[in-house]
Amino acid sequence: MKSAGGQGVFYGWFLVPTACSIYLFTNGMILFVPQNLFPRYIETFGVTAGQVSLTTGLSLGLAALLAPLIGAVIDRTGVVRAIRTGIVISAVCFSLYPFARTINDLYVLHSLLALSFALSGLLANVVLLSNWFVRRRGAVVGLLAAGSSLAGGLLPVLISPLVVNPEFGWRWGYGALAIAFWLLAVLPGLILLRETPAEVGAYPDGAAEPPAEAPQDGERRGLTFGQALRTRSLWCLAIGSACVWYSIQSMNSQVTIFLEQEAGMTPARATLMFASIFWFSMVGKFAFGAISDRLQKRRVMLITTLVLLVGCLLIFDTGAGGLGLTLDETRLWVFIAIFGLGFGGSFTMIQLVTVETFGQKALGKILGTVTLIDALGAAAGTVISGQLRTATGGYLVPFAVIALVALVGVINVALIRPVQQREVAGVQTPPPAAAA
Repeated sequence: MKSAGGQGVFYGWFLVPTACSIYLFTNGMILFVPQNLFPRYIETFGVTAGQVSLTTGLSLGLAALLAPLIGAVIDRTGVVRAIRTGIVISAVCFSLYPFARTINDLYVLHSLLALSFALSGLLANVVLLSNWFVRRRGAVVGLLAAGSSLAGGLLPVLISPLVVNPEFGWRWGYGALAIAFWLLAVLPGLILLRETPAEVGAYPDGAAEPPAEAPQDGERRGLTFGQALRTRSLWCLAIGSACVWYSIQSMNSQVTIFLEQEAGMTPARATLMFASIFWFSMVGKFAFGAISDRLQKRRVMLITTLVLLVGCLLIFDTGAGGLGLTLDETRLWVFIAIFGLGFGGSFTMIQLVTVETFGQKALGKILGTVTLIDALGAAAGTVISGQLRTATGGYLVPFAVIALVALVGVINVALIRPVQQREVAGVQTPPPAAAA
């Protein structure tokens, strides 16, 4: 490994694939794989779409509420201890998951998984990699974020042959992923993770000398947390992000049920289409992220939320019978492509717009507030859409609500702009630098 003297391979490069593997499996097995298996749960437990939607809804909602507490725990005890605790909890829950006998068993498991999700999810892994990388931080965090799309695009497809085979089924498919999690995430996490480069005698990025302790000009510019709370832009960003995540999570959680039960797709075909949303979202993350290096971030986010809205609208069809949902496979593929691009682009832009709008002085607290609110929006979307489908007997009303919420998100994003600190009472410091 590379030490301060610059010899060998920098140890941080062993942590990157470990963190990415942990995030891929936790995100995938807590959210995306269960959502793809919702039709199987309905068959197995004899429940409704609203009841199965509560599984991932619990994980999202409870994890959002735990996020501020977990942040304090990470600050006090260290991020490695938090991640290791989280992956062990996940491993136990994943191992028990195939043996669930009732939907209530899944509710209990997903409630426990909310804790592991908060301990070893995106926030914790970003903190870990930020300890190890400064100059290359953007690249490694971007690689980490892409893991969520890879999880949705890869894991359901990998276990599909087991899931659709009558001799095996979803329990065997999920159990296979649990074994993979032990081997590819838990063991590397327990063996390889280290808190800081100092533990292996190295400096961030594998540099020959430590980075300058004094911040560069502009690094600490921006609003304090209290000042940000008094601005319209913070609440527009938070509400806009919550609307975006309501739409994304609602559609992701319900689309497999729709494709199978209303569009008449086979389980294997529906899984392929579900996974494709995440492949397109990965393209959206990279493409819109690159565009944002040339344009103002808030303008790019407005474009991505408009793309997301267009994607939501493409699932509708108008005919002699009035407004309905398209059952044409070609139209459905167009919907998947556009919706996925908007999903990935919007996901990427939320953090970047937060920095551009408020600066970095209180970025952690401000971004934590935005994350809390948008995660609650995601949880609400999962639960509400499932309940609306159960109450109305179809997806026309739930998907119409998704499109309406996406429109509200576009309006709020359009109102975001970098805050001039002179607009905040009692502040004399210059405005935060706006990223180009």
